[in-house]
Amino acid sequence: MVEDFLEVFMDDFSIVGDSFDDCLNHLGQVLKRCEETNLVLNWEKCHFIVKEGIVLGQKISEKGVRSFLGHVGFYRRFIKDFSKIANPMCKLLKKEAKFVFDDKCRKAFDELKERLTTAPVIVTPDLSLPFELMCV
Repeated sequence: MVEDFLEVFMDDFSIVGDSFDDCLNHLGQVLKRCEETNLVLNWEKCHFIVKEGIVLGQKISEKGVRSFLGHVGFYRRFIKDFSKIANPMCKLLKKEAKFVFDDKCRKAFDELKERLTTAPVIVTPDLSLPFELMCV
């Protein structure tokens, strides 16, 4: 389920699908798994059938390309060839441009996401010495 139609972060998860019926089917599978594993959900924090929402502090919606590029742009100095990678998605933001999220856009999105969520290891830490891990 994870990375197919279920995104999980800490104690939150989101279910997605290509259609309303897909979403309902996926939701049923996830809720069944929750029951099987005795996972208790806080219904006050559950939101169903939403067109937009806040995920990890970022507004996600059908107009999310601009938001995503704005968020990733903050890290552009750390992403080699950022402009070249983001170009297919940037073209969607041009005035009067028809919104078609094609394979080039998907590839750009996946590449930026990959570069944001992984980091090259320059030097492994010496675990015999104290060190501080900073999460921003």
